Amino acid sequence: MADTAFMSIPGMIDPVPTPREVTPREDGRVDLLGLPRKAIAALFEAAGLDAKAAKLRAKQVYHWLYHRGVTDFEAMTDIAKTMRPWLAERFVVGRPEVVLAQHSSDGTRKWLLRTADGHEFEMVFIPDADRGTLCVSSQVGCTLNCRFCHTGTMRLVRNLTPGEIVGQVMLARDELGEWPRGGGTMAGLDEVEDEDGGGYSPDGRLLTNIVMMGMGEPLYNFDHVRDALKIVMDGDGLALSKRRITLSTSGVVPMMAKCGEEIGVNLAVSLHAVSKEVRDEIVPINRKYGLEELLQACADYPGASNARRITFEYVMLKDKNDSDEDARELVRLIKKYKLPAKVNLIPFNPWPGAIYECSTPERIRRFSEIVFEAGISAPVRTPRGRDIDAACGQLKTAAQKMSRAELDRLAEEKQAALG
Repeated sequence: MADTAFMSIPGMIDPVPTPREVTPREDGRVDLLGLPRKAIAALFEAAGLDAKAAKLRAKQVYHWLYHRGVTDFEAMTDIAKTMRPWLAERFVVGRPEVVLAQHSSDGTRKWLLRTADGHEFEMVFIPDADRGTLCVSSQVGCTLNCRFCHTGTMRLVRNLTPGEIVGQVMLARDELGEWPRGGGTMAGLDEVEDEDGGGYSPDGRLLTNIVMMGMGEPLYNFDHVRDALKIVMDGDGLALSKRRITLSTSGVVPMMAKCGEEIGVNLAVSLHAVSKEVRDEIVPINRKYGLEELLQACADYPGASNARRITFEYVMLKDKNDSDEDARELVRLIKKYKLPAKVNLIPFNPWPGAIYECSTPERIRRFSEIVFEAGISAPVRTPRGRDIDAACGQLKTAAQKMSRAELDRLAEEKQAALG
């Protein structure tokens, strides 16, 4: 692993919002992944093209990069053959390195990925009958220390760059075989307009939704998350509607309005408790931004409506937050702040060393009934990917679970047994 410094974290709650520059490549080429069209044009102009040519080539490359998933300049057929080697000498289109790919018995897929400077993070794809959701990470590690969450036991290493964030979506499309096929030029593509005026949106695509619910707190890496999602939502880019993207926060109140204004995606809030005492314990950020402040920020979230409800995530912990009184208080708070809301009830996914137990199925069902009877949707989320540690709150990289020395020792023992 490279000697990248850990991010400085004052206390338990706020990390220093350290910007993360792209790690320079040893061959001197610049990776274009994660860059918007204007930045690509600026790089081309700095490399020697005149402004008009740089703008044209950037438009072409941007299209091939994000709209068609091409990583080889030679495959960009509407770019002059003499120009392709010039591009390949100076630039590259990368992907996150796949360390390990796992498949669950329920169809869930998890990838352990590695950054260019040697740090590991995870992403998860969850297929359902009517949708396929990619759970995307925003940081290597996490600083929130939510006590029910395995990922929260990791130390925060650093923020992911826009390229490392959008690269997860690109890699998932690679793995699922979901790049458009057919015509080779921009003018020749058969495009379908989506509800937001985006571009390519074919029927039958497996990856239909994105949730920023992987490792890390997205609003502690706001700029990079915003820049990555703008590429994902761009009709000339990955062309996924903002209505199909959800960003989850544990309650970074000062950034929530900015998220609505500058990104405009659906909002999910990791609520998990309805009293100060319990939420202070299990979601420590509550000590900084309390329930009332958080719920008011939800009420003020730009674009929230009955058509675009705020989702409250609520992990069910036995004898901690699952009583009838808790359910009634949840209803009271939602109605007090007049929130267009739904509640996702999440059975706790155990992990080694966890101090909590999952509520019983009967208790979860009763909690859900109370909320439903008040006119608020409260479905129980079916746990997915438990057998590969891909369920909610279970993401923690293999490097954290087992040291490199342990992995090497196991490899040696396996080789010795075979020999």
